[in-house]
Amino acid sequence: MTELVVRRLLIDLQPPFARNWCGADAFSTAFFNALSMSFPFGEQFFIDAVRDTIATLPPDVQSSRQQEVKGFIGQEATHRRIHALFNAQLEHQGLVDHWTPRAMARMKLLDGEDPRHALAITAATEHFTAMFAEWLLAHPEVLAGAEPRLQTMWLWHSAEESEHKNTAFDIYRTAGGSELWRTRWFRRTTLMFLGDLMRQTVTNLRHEGELWKLATWRSAARILLGRNGLLGSNLKAWHRYFRADFHPSQHDSGLAARWLSENPSAFVPVNAPTGSAVAA
Repeated sequence: MTELVVRRLLIDLQPPFARNWCGADAFSTAFFNALSMSFPFGEQFFIDAVRDTIATLPPDVQSSRQQEVKGFIGQEATHRRIHALFNAQLEHQGLVDHWTPRAMARMKLLDGEDPRHALAITAATEHFTAMFAEWLLAHPEVLAGAEPRLQTMWLWHSAEESEHKNTAFDIYRTAGGSELWRTRWFRRTTLMFLGDLMRQTVTNLRHEGELWKLATWRSAARILLGRNGLLGSNLKAWHRYFRADFHPSQHDSGLAARWLSENPSAFVPVNAPTGSAVAA
C-alpha cells in the first residue's frame, strides 16, 4: 500500500509570466503549455475513475485502500487547481486549449460502460506521466532559464506523479480488470495522448509565430529525439507495460523522493502520512 502525502505548493501563479517562459525556447514552452492544458480535465477524469471503481469493491477492500485513495485524490486535485491557474495565464496570452474538448468528447463514449475501462485509461495515462516525470527529474536542465516558481511547479508535479504511479494500476488489478483491456487501452492511449500532445503543441507554436523557425525544429529534435530525449529515453519503459508481470513499482522513483526531500521549502504537507482526510 502506498502512503501519499498531499502538499500545498508555495508558489504564486497570479503574477503573469513571459510568453516564452521556458528559457526563451519556443518549442519547450509550447510543449509544456500543451501538457498543462490537458491536466485539469485529465486529473478530474483520473479522480472519477478511481472513485467509481473503488465503489464497486467489497467494503473491506475499500477500507484497506481508503487512505491511499484519499492521498491520490488529494494530490490530483491539487495538480488540477495549480494547472488551472497556470492555464488561466495562457488564456490571457491568447492561447486556445483544443485538447480538452476533444478529450471530453471521447470520454463521453464511456458513459454507462464498466468503470474499469476508465480506470484502465487512467492507469495507462499515469504510466505516461510517470515516464515523463522521471525523465524531467533526471534532466531538469530542460527547464533552464525558466522562472524559479515555474521550475518548482513542474518538478513538484513530476515528483508527485512518480510517487502515486501505482495507485490506479493496483486498483485496476484488485477490481479484476482484464489484461487484454489493460494493454489494449494502453495502445489506444498512446495514440490519443501523443497525437493530442503534438497537435496542441503545433497549435501553440503556430499562434506564437514560431512553428516554421529552424530553431524550433532543432529544439524539438533535441528534446524529443536527442541522446537524452523524452521519446528515446522512455521506449523501453513504454514497451514494458505490455508484459504480463509489469508493475509501475518496477521503475525507480528515487529521483522523486530526492527532489521532495531536498526541497521542503517548496510546499507544506496538508495531511499526515497516516492519512487524514483530504477534500478533493
